[in-house]
Amino acid sequence: MGAHVSRTDYEWSYTEEPHATRRKEILAKYPQVKKLMGTNPNLKYIVTLMVLVQILAAYFIQDASWVTVVLLAYCFGGTINHSLTLAVHEISHNLAFGHSRPLANRILGFWANLPIGIPMSISFKKYHLEHHKYQGDDMRDVDIPCKLEGQFFTNTMTKFIWVLLQPWFYALRPLFVYPKPLTTLEVINVVIQFSFNAAIAYFFGAKSLVYLVAGTLMATGMHPLAGHFISEHYMFIKGYETYSYYGCLNYLTFNVGYHNEHHDFPNIPGCNLPQVKKIAPEYYDNLPCHRSWVKVIYDFITDPEIGPYSRIKRNPKTDKQSTNGKAVETNSESNNNGDIKATNGDIKPTNGHVQNGLEHRSVSKTPLQSS
Repeated sequence: MGAHVSRTDYEWSYTEEPHATRRKEILAKYPQVKKLMGTNPNLKYIVTLMVLVQILAAYFIQDASWVTVVLLAYCFGGTINHSLTLAVHEISHNLAFGHSRPLANRILGFWANLPIGIPMSISFKKYHLEHHKYQGDDMRDVDIPCKLEGQFFTNTMTKFIWVLLQPWFYALRPLFVYPKPLTTLEVINVVIQFSFNAAIAYFFGAKSLVYLVAGTLMATGMHPLAGHFISEHYMFIKGYETYSYYGCLNYLTFNVGYHNEHHDFPNIPGCNLPQVKKIAPEYYDNLPCHRSWVKVIYDFITDPEIGPYSRIKRNPKTDKQSTNGKAVETNSESNNNGDIKATNGDIKPTNGHVQNGLEHRSVSKTPLQSS
């Protein structure tokens, strides 16, 4: 079954997430970053091309063998569909047509959703924006695995299964952890998606529909692109809750790997995120990062120090609540009743300094090779 995971609880933090503070500092020092905000005018064309390629592929694969269908679904169709889910991510931030045209963004989201086979564009937006606003929140951030996941997937074999089933957990977790009322746009999303699926099955056949849906499920599980799910916020180094990935797969994923930059500036389209790092290198070059999503998956499965509990959490709070600006230690301990033991005092870094309440620690500039 493999090595047993050493963590038995989340890493609990009693300070704000780092992105709002860093955003404020960068904008004060480099106001030209504001020019990068806006939309990606090419996004709608890229999405349309990918959707049409997938429909064409579904047509040509209708008479192929099942082995060919599965292989192409994983290697080709799944890669495109995973890329489309990240196009939906961009669209959820209104980066296709801007905040002044929300309906146009939602319609493009419906269009991008079609080859994915599973209606998700509206529901994703509903939960994802709160992941940004309440990062690590014990109730609102459904990107974090639930306690059942942390308690069950505790060794190499079960973590391997967890990675395989990752799309199911990602899709179903919000319904149990933080259920929300169904919206009209979600119903429209479902109707459009299932109508498209029915049309594919009717005109092209079952193999074509399997090619699309199975490609999505496989490519968001044990697939190189799916490494971004783990690399973004799983705590490979204690105290760091967001990690960027600087590698070639960013070309297929709308630069979602630039994740520190994205959380600092969610209103900057992915095509401009590398320029954020270029303008303000001192804010990113010393942060730990990843160079390989494949290695991220491997480390997650095999390293006993990493598991579903390797996430930073914060106690739920209202919009009006804020911290006193002091950096406070994180602590993963809890008492027998599940209550969290708060810690007192400011962090006193041994290798760095504190500036404007934000800790700047000197860490190796080399990317994470192992945890």
